[in-house]
Amino acid sequence: MANEENIEKKEGQPQQLDLEKDKQGKKKEGSFLPVIIIMGLSLLIAFWWDKFPVIKDSVHSVLNPSAGWLLDWNLEIGMILIVFIITLMTTLIQKYTTDQKALRELRAEQKILQEEMKKYENHPEKITELSKKQLSFIPKTYKLMSRSFLFTGVPFILFFRWFNDYFIAAGDPQFFGFLNWFWFYFIVMMIFSGILRKWLKVV
Repeated sequence: MANEENIEKKEGQPQQLDLEKDKQGKKKEGSFLPVIIIMGLSLLIAFWWDKFPVIKDSVHSVLNPSAGWLLDWNLEIGMILIVFIITLMTTLIQKYTTDQKALRELRAEQKILQEEMKKYENHPEKITELSKKQLSFIPKTYKLMSRSFLFTGVPFILFFRWFNDYFIAAGDPQFFGFLNWFWFYFIVMMIFSGILRKWLKVV
């Protein structure tokens, strides 16, 4: 009897493990509803920034002595350090809150589909069919990537509103004499993102 019970337990263990993996996968898969809620909340914060001083003052009390100190010390180097920290945190969040395996599989499928489309360049009907299939990947990819947005959406809005306040107060200084803060942030972020994603193996 004891042996039979042990066999049943062993047989049931793989099923339990599979169920646990499925649950974890679904958690990392993401959902559209939370993203819509976070986007709505972010827009409200952006709208209320000047109308509710408590939001603005709270963010300034945290970022003025930290990020603000770096920018006051050296505009270019300070901004590069801030962008690096933000990009590193964002990359780590994306790595550990999204289903990287599913994203890799999806990217591999997209690559195969692109190669197929090259083969059928002279067949409009086949290209149309493959294009529809390619479009179906967009919501899947977005859904898989959405979980990380839950953790970064609101902080990003708060940081960008603070950036805007800081640089307006500083007289809108130009980085290297020709770039405003947004474009400088965007370019440096893209560079760091490419390096960090490759280094941390993030899809």
